Amino acid sequence: MLIYGKQPVAYAIDHHKDKIKTLFISKDLDQKEFSELHKLGIELKRIPHEAAQKMTKNANHQGFLCEMEEIELSDSSLYANSNFILVLSALSDVGNIGALVRSAYALGVDGIVITGLKNIQLAPIVRTSTGALLDMPIIVHTNIHDVLNELSMAEYSLYAADMDGQDIREATFKGRRALILGAEGEGISPRTLKKIENRVSISMKNNFDSLNVSVAGAILMDRMR
Repeated sequence: MLIYGKQPVAYAIDHHKDKIKTLFISKDLDQKEFSELHKLGIELKRIPHEAAQKMTKNANHQGFLCEMEEIELSDSSLYANSNFILVLSALSDVGNIGALVRSAYALGVDGIVITGLKNIQLAPIVRTSTGALLDMPIIVHTNIHDVLNELSMAEYSLYAADMDGQDIREATFKGRRALILGAEGEGISPRTLKKIENRVSISMKNNFDSLNVSVAGAILMDRMR
């Protein structure tokens, strides 16, 4: 798995050095900076800017890239040892997913379930989460309804983010809980909403349609923790 960008790579070095196979540098560093990186005991390679551009398909890598071991996914056994789960239902924007992972990790969510995507690449989410995905348990499941059934059987209360739901400021939470966020634009499908007993929303001060899903998710997670 290739990740890049100064902050995600720095996070990987600080927290998961043992999982880094090779660190690539494509920018000029002074001798002191290079010596400090060399002392980490990681295979270190200087590469031309053109090579870095090719490796990242012309993305903004900031001169720092690293090849890491693949992320190990969790399974439904995660539910037994958790109290707060975030479920992403058919979200597709990597930037939104990464921002939600970052907020979830910062706010103490125990694990995230990504559903409804046939093919998901985790490396871009490591980058957009600024490395937080490396420390957040992740389950990838194709069927949201199977996930909701498993959570219910594990005695989780299910809460759907829905504009017609109860004001999150008036809701109370106890015990195990799962927050379900729907896709950008469409939200949670009507069929899925029928399976969720609670609906929560964010009251708007001004007349505006909605918040970005990553912003709304962060607010809801903070209220529910």
